[in-house]
Amino acid sequence: MGDGPRQRGSPGPPTDPSKESSAVALKKEIGLVSACGIIVGNIIGSGIFVSPKGVLENASSVGLALIIWITTGIITAIGALCYAELGVTIPKSGGDYSYVKDIFGGLAGFLRLWIALLVIYPTNQAVIALTFSNYILQPLYPSCLAPESGLRLLAAVCLLLLTWVNCFSVRWATRVQDIFTAGKLLALGLIIVMGIVQICKGHFYWLEPAHAFEPFQEYDVGRIALAFLQGSFAYGGWNFLNYVTEELIDPHKNLPRAIFISIPLVTFVYVFANVAYVTAMSPNELLASNAVAVIFGEKLLGVMSWIMPISVALSTFGGVNGSLFTSSRLFFAGAREGHLPRLLAMIHVNRFTPIPALLFTCISTLLMLCTSDIYTLINYVGFINYLFYGVTVAGQIVLRIKQPDLYRPIKVSLAWPVIYLLFWAFLLIFSLYSEPMVCSIGLAIMLTAVPVYFAGVYWENKPKQFISFVAKMTHLGQKLCLVVYPAEDKRREDEDEENQEEAEEKL
Repeated sequence: MGDGPRQRGSPGPPTDPSKESSAVALKKEIGLVSACGIIVGNIIGSGIFVSPKGVLENASSVGLALIIWITTGIITAIGALCYAELGVTIPKSGGDYSYVKDIFGGLAGFLRLWIALLVIYPTNQAVIALTFSNYILQPLYPSCLAPESGLRLLAAVCLLLLTWVNCFSVRWATRVQDIFTAGKLLALGLIIVMGIVQICKGHFYWLEPAHAFEPFQEYDVGRIALAFLQGSFAYGGWNFLNYVTEELIDPHKNLPRAIFISIPLVTFVYVFANVAYVTAMSPNELLASNAVAVIFGEKLLGVMSWIMPISVALSTFGGVNGSLFTSSRLFFAGAREGHLPRLLAMIHVNRFTPIPALLFTCISTLLMLCTSDIYTLINYVGFINYLFYGVTVAGQIVLRIKQPDLYRPIKVSLAWPVIYLLFWAFLLIFSLYSEPMVCSIGLAIMLTAVPVYFAGVYWENKPKQFISFVAKMTHLGQKLCLVVYPAEDKRREDEDEENQEEAEEKL
C-alpha cells in the first residue's frame, strides 16, 4: 500500500531555484484572482439563474428564505475557514481526501475518493454539461424540447474541448475560469442592478416586513430544515480550491485570502439576486418557473432579454471547466498516495499538466452521459458528500488534539469547527430522518469501496504477473501521453521499474 508523502507544515529548506524551475512538477501558476475564480466559478453554477426556488419553496416566505440564504452563507464561510487551516497545515493537493487520509487513515480517505470517483464528479459534470447544451440549443428549438441525442452530443463536445484546454495549459485553464466567472458575475450584477432599479420605482411589495414574512403555506419545522439543506447544497464547491493547493502561488496567504473574498461575495450575490427576483415576480411565479432568470429578463430587459439564456450557458461552461480542473487534481492526489493507478499521478514533461488524470475524469463523465439515471445518482450521493464535509472539519479538532505542536500558519479558534459541526449534525440527522432510503443507498454505494480498498490497496503481495502487467500498461500510458512522475515522486518510479524487472526475471 502506498502511503505517499505525508509531510505537513513548512515545505522544508529552500531549494535551488534553477533546479526547481527545470524539474518536472506541477507549477505554481494560480494567483489570487484565479483562486477566487475557482471558488466563485464552482459555487455559482446554473441554479441561481435557472431554479433558485428550493429554499423559498421550503422556507414558506420570502423573508425567511433570505435569512436562510444569509445563514447558510455564514456557515459555509465557517467551514471554509476550517478548511483554510487544514489547507496550510497539510499543504497537499486533494482537499478533504488528503486531510481525511492523513488524519483518519487510508481506508477513510479511500471512501471519500471512491464516492467522488464513482459518482460525484462524473454525475455533476455531466449534468452541468447537459444544462449548457440545453441553453445553447434552446433558440434552435423554440417550440419544443431539443432532441436528447443532440443534448448529449453537444455536452460531450463541451467536455472534450475543455479537457483539451486543461491538458494543454494550466494557464489557459485558469484564464478560461477567470473569464467565465467574470461573465456570470456580470450577468448576476445586471440582475441585482435591475432589482435596485425596481426598488427605486417602488416595486418592493414582497420586501416589506409585513409581506416578506407572510407565509404562502404554513410554516413547518421539517420544511425549514429542508430549506437549510437546500441552501447548503447551493454553496457546494466552496472547498474546491483546497484540491489545487500545490499549484497556488504562496498558498499560506492566497488560500485564506481567496476564501475570505469569495464566500462573502457569493453570499452577497445569492441574497441580492433573490431580492431582485421578488421585485419583478411573486413567490408563486418564482415557484412555478424552471427558468427564473429568463422570465426576469423577459419582464425587465425587453429586446435584451437574450442576455439571460446566454449567461446561463456561459455560467455552466465555466462550471464544467472548474470541475474538470479540480477533480483531476483529486484523482492525481489519490494516485500519488497509492489509492489509484500510478499513471494518474503523472504529468506532461513539457506542459506540466496531469493529462492521465484529466483524461480519466473526461472519460468517466462521458460514460455517465450515456446513462439515464444521472439525477437519481446525484440524489443518492449528495448526502455522502455532505457527510465528508463534517468528517473533515472533525479531523481538524482531532489533529489539534493528536498533534498540538504541529506548525499551523493559520490557527482558528476551535469554536468555529464546533459551530460548523453542530449545524452539520442537525442537517445530517434531518436528512436521515426525512429520506432514510436515499441516505441508506448512498451509504451502500460508499461501502462498496471497502472490498476494493483491501483488494487493490491493502493487499501488497499481489501476483508477480499482475504487477508486471500493471507496470507494462503504465509504461504504455507514459509513452502515449508523454508523462512522467513529478520530481518529488521520482523515487517511486525507480522502485516500480525495479519491481517490474524482478517480476520479469522470475517469470
